[in-house]
Amino acid sequence: MTKRVAVIGAGTIGASWAAIFLARGLDVTAYDPAPQGEAFARRFIANAWPTLETLGWVEKGASQDRIAFFKTAAEAAEGAEFVQESGPEREDAKIELFAEIDGAAPPDSVIASSSSGLLISRVSVKCRHPERCVIGHPFNPPHLIPLVEVVAGEKTSAKAVDDAMAFYREIGKHPIRINKEVPGHIANRLQAALWREAVYLVADGVASVADVDAAIAYGPGLRWALMGPHLTFHLAGGEGGMTNFMNHLRPALETWLSDRDPKFTPEVQKTIIEGVGKEAAGRTIGDLQKWRDRKLIEILKVSAAP
Repeated sequence: MTKRVAVIGAGTIGASWAAIFLARGLDVTAYDPAPQGEAFARRFIANAWPTLETLGWVEKGASQDRIAFFKTAAEAAEGAEFVQESGPEREDAKIELFAEIDGAAPPDSVIASSSSGLLISRVSVKCRHPERCVIGHPFNPPHLIPLVEVVAGEKTSAKAVDDAMAFYREIGKHPIRINKEVPGHIANRLQAALWREAVYLVADGVASVADVDAAIAYGPGLRWALMGPHLTFHLAGGEGGMTNFMNHLRPALETWLSDRDPKFTPEVQKTIIEGVGKEAAGRTIGDLQKWRDRKLIEILKVSAAP
């Protein structure tokens, strides 16, 4: 059972990770270079705590105060059994950060990066022990969304991947093992593919930003909260399942797929930005985050039921 985790980079993602680690009863050591980094993280954790309690995810004896901040990444990584790095999404910055962490963390610990699209083979290029480095990419916000994408690099050991998978399961996450390094991993590539078509539909005048969003939020998005695209289409095939879908519905679906990509011209960007502003209808980012989290709690309760 892991007892101590280091959080390197305590911004929005790192602080969210820290919240779930603390809720699961772990001790957390943290580092963030921002002048107000510690204050931000502690405030984030305090705000997230009631939500975690509502979900029943705060274990007996857990405390949001069991986090200590250090002045360097190396100091925070010393003695940690697992390290979750959530620094800037820049390869050059992560390479240097990983080298520093690798030089300080215990030899048997796993070092995971929250990177949303970089390759761990590149990020760990300066590490003396690249065999213990993995991608452990969460979905925002990490303290709520169960998904974690675990990706090995060219030199990552099978044990490090197994240990990372086991750790994430241990804290209640749903880790998936990605067998091959690709930029963006899986979930973000799927998001990007959907958004590409969404932007095309807006740019081509097919529908407004708000109506394109509604087409997902009030349609397939509700099913996707429970099952992915393959299982969804398996059910769409009726009693014949995916076999029937492939034989009878696939040809029609293929005709819907656009071979045109949107061009992010200044005009298209302006249309999207203005459209999102109208859709938000005066709600601030904070307002939207609170609304999202309230709804996520209800969805998580439903999806966790048998």
